[in-house]
Amino acid sequence: MSQPPSTALPHYELLYHPGIPGRGEFIRLALEAAQTPYTDLSNASPSGYTTVQQTCMSPKNLSSSDGNPPVFAPPALRIPGGGQSEGGGKALVIAQTPNILWYLGEKLGVLAPGGGEAGRYHVQQVVLTALDLNNEVHDTHHPVAVGKYYEEQREEALKKAKDVRETRIPKYLSYFDRVRQHNERDGGGQGKYLVGEKLSIADTTVWQVLDGLMFAFPKEMEARKKEFPELLGAFYENVKQEGGLKDYLSSKRRLPYSMGVFRYYKELDRQ
Repeated sequence: MSQPPSTALPHYELLYHPGIPGRGEFIRLALEAAQTPYTDLSNASPSGYTTVQQTCMSPKNLSSSDGNPPVFAPPALRIPGGGQSEGGGKALVIAQTPNILWYLGEKLGVLAPGGGEAGRYHVQQVVLTALDLNNEVHDTHHPVAVGKYYEEQREEALKKAKDVRETRIPKYLSYFDRVRQHNERDGGGQGKYLVGEKLSIADTTVWQVLDGLMFAFPKEMEARKKEFPELLGAFYENVKQEGGLKDYLSSKRRLPYSMGVFRYYKELDRQ
């Protein structure tokens, strides 16, 4: 439930690039699932991206904001009043997608499954694995250099995409499905959750990668449904109906895929 900055100060501020889901989407999904107010700065106001650039993208900054250490790149999460002396007005700024998700998983109780410490580590294990796949998918269209256009590395992209489709995607899908089956058998997940008996950041993170794959490689993923019918069917559909996600995913706040991590090039899909 992203709110414009003109309303009461939100508890969280997402600092990311405007107009694309990208890596910021993993954080949006966690916040939306928990129905936690936040401001997506770059998409909330014309001046928002200036703040993101000043905080997260300056190569000369010795601090990001409120005395926090420099940030390498977006996404980052800024928590007003969350600094070393909480309540003293200083903001806490943290970066790196898995780091932010760990923070939110700890702070937002509805995203932390049962199972104590072991459960938290299992959630993070799945999150990190899903983000590894996310990075591999990005490299299908930029296998040589992130600073070059796709057209400049198209031949290499064809080779990379073929390997990712044929070997990497099925390996990851097999892992996620085995996690789902394990939790269905031993964790009370009913086939709907990857860790524990309720939604966690493991579910939202894996779901986002699956959704992005369906956009980037529609023919490949349609074919994979025969191998992983529960993961790509019931699990995928259930996450969309959870908590605040149902409203969010049908709203304009859910940004369309375009030139971010997940891109569609017909020639990179299954032929």
